[in-house]
Amino acid sequence: MEIQHIILRHVKMELLEPFTTSIFTETHKEFILVEILGKNGLSGWAESVASPEPYYKEETLKTNWHIMEDYLIPLLLQHPVSHPSELQKLFEPIRGNSMAKAALEGAMWDLYARSNNEPLWKALGGTKETIDVGVSLGIKDSEYELLKAVEKNCEEGYKRIKLKVKPGWDLDILKAVRTRFPDISLMADANSAYTLGDIDHLKAFDEFNLTMIEQPLAYDDIIDHAKLQRELQTPLCLDESIYTLDDARHAIELGSCKIINIKIGRVGGLYESKQIHDLCKEHGGIPVWCGGMLEAGVGRAHNVAITTLDNFTLPGDTSASSRYFSSDITDPAITVENGVITVPTTPGIGFEPNRKRIEERTHYSKLYKL
Repeated sequence: MEIQHIILRHVKMELLEPFTTSIFTETHKEFILVEILGKNGLSGWAESVASPEPYYKEETLKTNWHIMEDYLIPLLLQHPVSHPSELQKLFEPIRGNSMAKAALEGAMWDLYARSNNEPLWKALGGTKETIDVGVSLGIKDSEYELLKAVEKNCEEGYKRIKLKVKPGWDLDILKAVRTRFPDISLMADANSAYTLGDIDHLKAFDEFNLTMIEQPLAYDDIIDHAKLQRELQTPLCLDESIYTLDDARHAIELGSCKIINIKIGRVGGLYESKQIHDLCKEHGGIPVWCGGMLEAGVGRAHNVAITTLDNFTLPGDTSASSRYFSSDITDPAITVENGVITVPTTPGIGFEPNRKRIEERTHYSKLYKL
């Protein structure tokens, strides 16, 4: 896997509508797009999911660029690897910065799969030719607006509806949605909006027959979630708290959750994602699913690939490109039919980057080579 050069691009894409969580509102998607050109003439692609602001995790677009430019790219250019799984060890001296590591590792996985003329999902050991997907709905201006959004996405066939919640936008909203849609698979995502002091309030979530409550407590907590899970019938799902394979192991051993959300960028790459998947499978088949970070087509393609692993048993957040963007940066755009994505069979990520649309949305780029 000899590298000719690496290109980082600062890309900005407008969202079709604002997306609001308990923490912040996004009106556009701004990210680093990574292209690694091999000496065989093939390119591998990936996205960094770090946002401009440190609201989800401590990493940002600017810190990712700095870490990749000053530390990770020099390591990668100076130490050739034969398989992308070797990047985990190569990058180990650089602590943290999982999203920066995942972006470079993801591009190497795409290059590796293309070089071997096989789809990325097969290179990862995936088995599913179709994947079920759900949709994530942000906080709306009114209950009526939310109910219309739920109705629209149910009509489009999405297999699960996720609602962003926070104190003051939770029990009444969940009751309204469950009353209107009694049979849908429904979950609540709190993005760390509650504390153990809200335990009696959170117990009331049990009446809505939720598939799960995602990350109700602090973003870096495992201990309090274990206390909360013992008090709830509804399964807890950890997202932000699971940063590494060891975090997942600790959460399982403590009983902090019954479900784990795997986000490739958050855990440091496809290889670490696969290791967490395998750990959960070995512990009685703890369900995992692939969370979303409002990725554009390249990042969304990586999510499709990892979801083909057999213990991804719950619908993920990898909804259609058209839900977020007027046009995406890949051909074809990612589409959903009746809540299902058909996995591509072409080499690599299977959704080819459209260089013209990428350049139109690129604010800055830089090339790195030996």
